[in-house]
Amino acid sequence: MNILITNDDGIYSPGIAALARIAKQFGTVKIVAPDVEQSSMGHAITHSRPLSYRRAPITFEDIEAFRVNGTPADCVALGLHMFPDTQVVLSGINMGPNLGNSMWHSGTLAAAKQATLLGVTGIALSTPVGKTEPDFEGLSAWTRDVLKILIEDKEPALYNVNFPDQPQGIAWTRQSVRLYDGRVVSGEDPMGRENYWITVVPLEPADKGTDRWAVEHNLVSITPLRLDLTAHDELAERVKREQS
Repeated sequence: MNILITNDDGIYSPGIAALARIAKQFGTVKIVAPDVEQSSMGHAITHSRPLSYRRAPITFEDIEAFRVNGTPADCVALGLHMFPDTQVVLSGINMGPNLGNSMWHSGTLAAAKQATLLGVTGIALSTPVGKTEPDFEGLSAWTRDVLKILIEDKEPALYNVNFPDQPQGIAWTRQSVRLYDGRVVSGEDPMGRENYWITVVPLEPADKGTDRWAVEHNLVSITPLRLDLTAHDELAERVKREQS
């Protein structure tokens, strides 16, 4: 199996190195990742300037690795151009969760979505981060188990995976869709100039069976996603009304 790995934390993130070590057990691995951090970049595509890539200045054992002056989605598009025999794209392991509404702006998930848009299975993987780095070594067995479940899909698919700090099991989940407090917090830089931080805090508890609920209960969350954003129930109701 030919595997392409990317992320939104950048080529120097310990999460991408941890994922690459595990992915090697499943096939031939290539790395194409942003040269700088691109967190919360969403599905941005660079169109106003050309992209370039260079070999990574750090080693990933015997894995070919390249850094790109673009977004996570750019990296997948360029990586699949460079390695057209790729069968699955892994994005992560992201340092920070991508749960619920954060899926909308996640660069990690956008990379996996870009893979699926181009006809390749995309799997995004994330874990919480606190004052210290995540215990990627402790997550390695769980990462391997998740890949065993997902990596052999015959048809292109899209998955969002979130690891708690100390997993105790694996759960299939749905996206937690709840209202959030999008509060803007003002501050001041050392020069006395005003600046702002955007904070996003859930206003409601997570429902059982959702990704947020699973991680809160120390379960690895696997959420199957689709590219179609159509509200099918509403569409059917609107059509029904017009026809009546």
